[in-house]
Amino acid sequence: MANHMTSVIACKRAYKELFLSFAFGVGILGIASHLEASDQPAVPRAAERTENHTSALAHSRSQPSKGPAETNQSSQFEPRYYRAVVRAKRAFDRSNFTQGLEFHDGRLLVSSGLYGQSVIRSYRWPDLSLEQEQALPKEWFAEGLTLFDNRLYVLTWRARLLLAFDYPTLTPVGSSAFPTEGWGLTHAQNRLYWSDGSSTIYSVNAIEGGKVEHLNVTLNGKPVPRLNELEWIKGELWANVWQTDTIVRIDPNSGLVVGVIDLKGLLADSERAPNTDVLNGIAYDADNDDVWVTGKRWPWLYKIGLERQ
Repeated sequence: MANHMTSVIACKRAYKELFLSFAFGVGILGIASHLEASDQPAVPRAAERTENHTSALAHSRSQPSKGPAETNQSSQFEPRYYRAVVRAKRAFDRSNFTQGLEFHDGRLLVSSGLYGQSVIRSYRWPDLSLEQEQALPKEWFAEGLTLFDNRLYVLTWRARLLLAFDYPTLTPVGSSAFPTEGWGLTHAQNRLYWSDGSSTIYSVNAIEGGKVEHLNVTLNGKPVPRLNELEWIKGELWANVWQTDTIVRIDPNSGLVVGVIDLKGLLADSERAPNTDVLNGIAYDADNDDVWVTGKRWPWLYKIGLERQ
């Protein structure tokens, strides 16, 4: 047992050194160098992540925009409201403090957070047998993930590092300095999108690099803060709103919220454990045109449909 533990410790030390010794140079990889100091976003302090901040969603139908100076959203625009309906569910490892969730090539990729417990896992789909896993050093808190060009990219929360893993082995490849806190991460074609817990979504060309674009997300004329996990679904950005039972559907060109999905009551109270946390995790199965969601330390993955309210 002692030899095994020594081996595990040596392995963790070696791959941390690999991460920190390799820095990306271009494209997705020079993100930090393309965000001016004056552009650094105001991100919530750690203590603020414990607050239940839902002002942008509260009474959203009854509080229209007060005028064009307040937002770029037209006061004539009316988002659609939906209720999530469970179409199917699959038992899920509730040890996952789910941060990122993504399907690829018959696998479900998961990043699980918390300091000292962060891990990346690859499950076969649909039986959810564990295929690979890779733990992170204890001082890193894993956040969103996305697979791009046979590399699995994973954000860290406060370390401001973008980590890279080989796919499908999950062998660490390297890291790059990152300009903001990391919350949610996704991509579409060659463009990488991420959130930092504010009402802004950032994006950059993952191949050529260049200027980091800012997308201000609004609902009925008001900013939508606490944007968390992201998923690109048929031309829209879907985002969990942290500490709520809500997913917003965002127009990636304007930042307008075009749809609001209510998932209240998805996980029954009787199935909540003392450490069960909030709704988080959106994965689009493009092969079957299905949307699956879950939460942090939830025992189920849910396939959902939408009903207009």
